[in-house]
Amino acid sequence: MSYPYFSIIALSLFVSLAAVWDCAFKKIPNILVFTGILASFLLYVLDKGASGVSNFLLGVLVGFSTFFPFYFFKGMAAGDVKLMAMVGGYLGPLGAFEAALLALVAGSILGSLILIHKGQLARFVKRYWMMLGLRTYIEPEPDDASRQRFPFAVAILVGTFASYLWKPFAQ
Repeated sequence: MSYPYFSIIALSLFVSLAAVWDCAFKKIPNILVFTGILASFLLYVLDKGASGVSNFLLGVLVGFSTFFPFYFFKGMAAGDVKLMAMVGGYLGPLGAFEAALLALVAGSILGSLILIHKGQLARFVKRYWMMLGLRTYIEPEPDDASRQRFPFAVAILVGTFASYLWKPFAQ
């Protein structure tokens, strides 16, 4: 087995554990993310030598910076940003960007499904339509589903796997 296969297995394991943990405890442990980043660094160096370090660093930076604005504007938790940085460490800069975009699509779909399940999609759309017209923030109602924490690690998991599945079709 070569190092790229170890990378796929390690990334799958770390992202899957993060998704399960996020669903169960509404948090992604730092030790899991930082262990995953360290493992991706070691696998990159073993596979590509010193030349792999820049690709690893760029991947981490792209993964982090793609999700950081969502954290900055309180639309995402810090654990999700760090998890995407870890994904970038395995996938490199282009792979991190693809996985992040696919995770955002997956998150939008999963979030919409939650709103539909709770019967609050119309309320959500109405609130955002009013905010758009008024150009001001409208606080959600106390029982609003959009106040609930969303385990976004699940969307990152889906986006990461989708980016792997996307590769054969993108060429």
